[in-house]
Amino acid sequence: QEGMPQTLSSTSMFTPCGFSPHLHTSKEGEQGGLIFQDGNLTSASLDALIQHLIPTTDYYPEKAYIFTFLLSSRLFIEPHELLSRVCHKCIEQQRLDDPVLDKARIKKFGPKILQLLTEWTETFPYDFQEERMIGHLKDMIHRIAPCDEAYWKKMNQLLQALNQKLATLSHGQEGIVKISTAVSDKLVAFKTKPPSIQREILSVCSDPYTLAQQLTHVELERLSHIGPEEFVQAFVHKDPLDGTKTCFSEQKKTSNLEAYVKWFNRLCYLVATEICMPAKKKQRAQVIEFFIDVARECFNIGNFNSLMAIISGMNMSPVSRLKKTWSKVKTAKFFILEHQMDPTGNFYNYRTALRGAAHRSLTAHSNREKVGV
Repeated sequence: QEGMPQTLSSTSMFTPCGFSPHLHTSKEGEQGGLIFQDGNLTSASLDALIQHLIPTTDYYPEKAYIFTFLLSSRLFIEPHELLSRVCHKCIEQQRLDDPVLDKARIKKFGPKILQLLTEWTETFPYDFQEERMIGHLKDMIHRIAPCDEAYWKKMNQLLQALNQKLATLSHGQEGIVKISTAVSDKLVAFKTKPPSIQREILSVCSDPYTLAQQLTHVELERLSHIGPEEFVQAFVHKDPLDGTKTCFSEQKKTSNLEAYVKWFNRLCYLVATEICMPAKKKQRAQVIEFFIDVARECFNIGNFNSLMAIISGMNMSPVSRLKKTWSKVKTAKFFILEHQMDPTGNFYNYRTALRGAAHRSLTAHSNREKVGV
């Protein structure tokens, strides 16, 4: 991002509303259709926000603004339409339709629009599954490429990286479908003809640290396929101004997020099932203590999602009501872990531990220390 004016570090640009106070010095007022208060962008029309996104020869939008606007704008305008309007404004403002291009101007503008398109493809690759998005991207680069051959190389690199990312994401989605189908088939088969012998988890893996590691691999793999836009699309069903009209999220794709939630639920039920399967109290207590150790290892690794799932599984009524079994369990470690996941104060303890794991990852010397799920 060298040479990109008005692009600051994330620590200096981030404010509670997601925009930097450094863009404008006025405490309150309207500038270019953008309304600021105490240096923070608080309100603007969609057109003004789109204009604020577009780079010029001497301006580049801040990274925090790019992410925030590209994420939230899809509630009001589809990504392909947004990119179309961005490209149209760039063509108009930089006079890219002129028979003879101003090469000096384009050489200042070119790196900035390429940087914007690169950030968009890297952060929201799912947007570019649509051919229209790829078409707009190529058209923009074709217009500026005659001024510098390096732009062709940059476009090829951008498209190659995007194709690799989309192929990986597509492979992940195919895997989710296969897993869901396999789970459904096994459930039907189990109901039709339950197997005579069930393999208990301790016979498959008796080392808590190994199981915690494997759970972490699963968490990271599934989490890697979730785009930030899925979190927005998952919770918006209706147009807030018209309860009968759906937003663009009607076409939402939240399959990865939904699969992640299903994985959490399956892990909860696995824990509860494994605890309830043994016929003897002593064996059930042994399984509970095993999962407590697995949960502790998950906490040490920084895998809080699996930790929460394990604790949730042990708090399910079929498990929690086994009073005689719990009387044989050393529960001190369990209560400590349960305290970490206490919902009091909007999960204050959990959020504090998560911040600690995030801080640890910044100074990590090994991959294990970088985990925070």
